[in-house]
Amino acid sequence: MIQTLLTSLWTIFATCFVAALITIFSFFTKKANIGHLIAAMWGRSILWITNIKVNVSGLSNIDPNKSYIYMPNHQSFFDIPVLFGHLRVQFRWLAKAELFKIPVFGTAMKGAGYISIDRSNKKSAKESIDKAANAIEDGVSIIIFPEGTRSKDDSIQTFKKGGFILAIDKGVPIVPVIIKGTREILARDKFIIKSGNVSFKILPPIDTSGYSLANKDELVNKVHDIMCSAYEKDY
Repeated sequence: MIQTLLTSLWTIFATCFVAALITIFSFFTKKANIGHLIAAMWGRSILWITNIKVNVSGLSNIDPNKSYIYMPNHQSFFDIPVLFGHLRVQFRWLAKAELFKIPVFGTAMKGAGYISIDRSNKKSAKESIDKAANAIEDGVSIIIFPEGTRSKDDSIQTFKKGGFILAIDKGVPIVPVIIKGTREILARDKFIIKSGNVSFKILPPIDTSGYSLANKDELVNKVHDIMCSAYEKDY
C-alpha cells in the first residue's frame, strides 16, 4: 500500500511538472525532440520511485539512426515508462485518442509530438496514419501497441492492422519488442503497485519491403507468431 501511494503521488507530480515543461518548450520550437527527452526522464523517474529493475537485451538489433515501427506487447500501464526509460531513440507514440483527453497528460503528449488515433472513425484514423508517416519521413520512429489495449490475461492478443499498413506504405522495418514483468507490478483493472523486475527485449527488425496491402495479413500473422514465441520463451 505504501508503494502504491508513493508511486501514485510521484506520478501525479511528475506528470504535471513534465507537462508544464513540454508545453513551455512547444511555444519556442515546433520540433518535438526536446519534449520527447523530457518525457523520457518522466518514465525513468517513475521506474526509480517504484524500484523497478529493467533487464534490457537486443539493443544491438537496431540502428538508432534509422526509422522503425516498434511494436511492443501491452500488459500494464508500466509498459509506458519502461519504453520511455529504455528505448533511447527518438520516437513518437501512435496511441488511442482517449489518452489525449486525460487532463495534463494529454497536453504533454500533444506537446511531445505524439499522435492520437481514433479507430472508431476511419477518416480520423487515416489522418493519424498520415501524421505518423510524416514523422517517419522526418527521421523518427513510431511506437504502436499492435494489440490496441492492455491484455486481459498473460497472453498476446490479436493485432490491429493500422501499424502494419503504415509499415508497408513507408517501407520501414517492424521491430517487435517483448516486455515481461509489468503485469506483476500493476495488472489491468487493479490498483496495487508493486516493485519488481522487468525484462525488455528488442527483437530483430522484420523487413516489410516484400509485402503489400493485398497480403498484409501475412505480415500481421508473422509478427504475431514471432512475438508469441519470444514471449513464451524463458530468456
